[in-house]
Amino acid sequence: MDHSSVAASPADVITGQMLAGLAVILAVAYLFARLAKRVRQPLVMGEIVAGIALGPSLLGLLPGDPVGALFPAEARPILQALAQLGLVLFMFGIGYELDFARLRGAGRRVVWVSLSSVTLPFVLGAGLAVLLFPWYDEAQLSTDGVLAPALFLGAAMSITAFPVLARIITEGGMQRTRIGAMALTCAAIEDFIAWCVLAVIVVIATASGLWPLARMVLESGLFLVVLLYAVRPGLRWLMAPERPWAARSSLIHTVLVTGLLVSAWATNEIGLHAVFGAFAFGAAVPRGHIEAQAPQVAERIEQTSLFLLPVFFTVTGLSVNLGGLGGHGVIMTVAVVLVACVGKFVGAAGSARLSGASTAESMTLGVLLNARGLTELVILNVGLSLGVLDTRMFSAMVVMALATTFMTGPLLQRLGFHEEPRPLPVPRKSTKKAV
Repeated sequence: MDHSSVAASPADVITGQMLAGLAVILAVAYLFARLAKRVRQPLVMGEIVAGIALGPSLLGLLPGDPVGALFPAEARPILQALAQLGLVLFMFGIGYELDFARLRGAGRRVVWVSLSSVTLPFVLGAGLAVLLFPWYDEAQLSTDGVLAPALFLGAAMSITAFPVLARIITEGGMQRTRIGAMALTCAAIEDFIAWCVLAVIVVIATASGLWPLARMVLESGLFLVVLLYAVRPGLRWLMAPERPWAARSSLIHTVLVTGLLVSAWATNEIGLHAVFGAFAFGAAVPRGHIEAQAPQVAERIEQTSLFLLPVFFTVTGLSVNLGGLGGHGVIMTVAVVLVACVGKFVGAAGSARLSGASTAESMTLGVLLNARGLTELVILNVGLSLGVLDTRMFSAMVVMALATTFMTGPLLQRLGFHEEPRPLPVPRKSTKKAV
């Protein structure tokens, strides 16, 4: 048989297009990550820039339609599915790394810095959304009025990129300093608050009446109750050392991946985004049992998510068109970057200084907590899918996420703050107020 005369089926054509696009994404992401490392930026920032470069902002400027040729419309749903898979795996890791013991032991200064560096950006971001709302393309919005877009922009401004911040602190040798530990604790508290607020905003934005709103709240509450009082104890029993299968890492791996996918599906069915379910499952699993029985499992899941995240960055980049911002878009971008920096820096540095930190410590903390990075992109994609952002504001916010993260390293070097590494004091249970 002459195989050349056999026409490929539509499914084979789409599969071929997807494989070719995936190969380009991974290769370009690797190259940009190496470049990022050479200029002392986290590898993930190079991957994010690679994703944007493969979209209309850079590749789309070339003659013809290279973006359409690489990522045809037929193959994009598959890439979108891979991106969502990488995203839920990543969000499981964020929830898994959330150390509630660290949050419970936070001192008064950490709590005040966290609250002020969430509140001020939230208020400024919501106010900016109200101010710029006449420039939104309301045809792209799924909600009536400015309430949902304003609340969402406020929540998006409040985020600190915990994973990227941890990498910046580690690469800068600050992980054993008091200011490094304080920054990570503040970022964990801020992200926890911001994700809770975002969940409320998603309910408000998607519910179409009082009963749907009440139903989503009840179902969300039931989901959390099941996680805390059924899933978590069940996992503890399953992974107890005396179980004959406790040391089988393949079983634990299967249980965790299945659990996070089911949780992501559940919140998606409720009406929340799938990332909330994966994040909540990661926070609910008994981390101590997993670390004791199969510590390599969490690392395997993380490696899988890191492999798929470049696809997520490219899917994000396909929605970013910096060349199409126009005059209003440029003004929106500048305003977003300024408000984001002022809100985080003043909120963190100001409250730290008022609570007794030195000027150098306060400024360093303000610079660290201003980094948005990957976590911001996750939230922005939630907002775009909900229809509380238009593509122009989405592009402006992506630029803000990149700018605030890229400036963190150089600003830290400029400040020149130095602190001898020392363990963070363990809080004592006493009647004295925490410092």
